[in-house]
Amino acid sequence: MTDRRLAIAAWESLFRAQHEVLAEIGQDFEGHELSSGEYDVLLTVTRGEDHTARLRDVTANMLISQPSVSRLVDRMVTRGLVSKCPDPQDGRGALIRATEKGATMFRRLATTHGRTIAERMSVLTDDELAQLEKLTARLRGV
Repeated sequence: MTDRRLAIAAWESLFRAQHEVLAEIGQDFEGHELSSGEYDVLLTVTRGEDHTARLRDVTANMLISQPSVSRLVDRMVTRGLVSKCPDPQDGRGALIRATEKGATMFRRLATTHGRTIAERMSVLTDDELAQLEKLTARLRGV
C-alpha cells in the first residue's frame, strides 16, 4: 500500500513544479501574436498531414472543454490562422487546417518556445527526463 503522506508530498511537489514551470515558459506568449491556446491548436494541426487535423483530435489534445475549443477555433478562423470545413468522413465533425499565416506564426513561436522548454528542463539529465516522461505517462494512465 502506498504511503499516504509520501503520496501527498509527491503530489504537492508535482503540482508546484508544474505551476512554476508553466509560469516560466508561459512568458514566451507575452507580447506574441499567438496565445497559448492558439499555439496548442496549431501544434496539433501542423503535425497532421497537410497541416490538417480533425476538430475532435484538437480537442483531445487540449485541456479545455470541447465548446471552448470550438470557440477558440472559430476566433482563429476569423483571424486567418486556420480554416475550418466539414469532415467528409464524419458529418458531425470538422477539419481544421493551418493557413500559411497560422503555420508561419506557429513556427516562429515554436522555435523560441522549444528552446525555453529545453533550457528549463535542462536541470534534469536525459535519463531523468526519460524517467519523468514514463512516470507522468503512468499517472495519466497511458
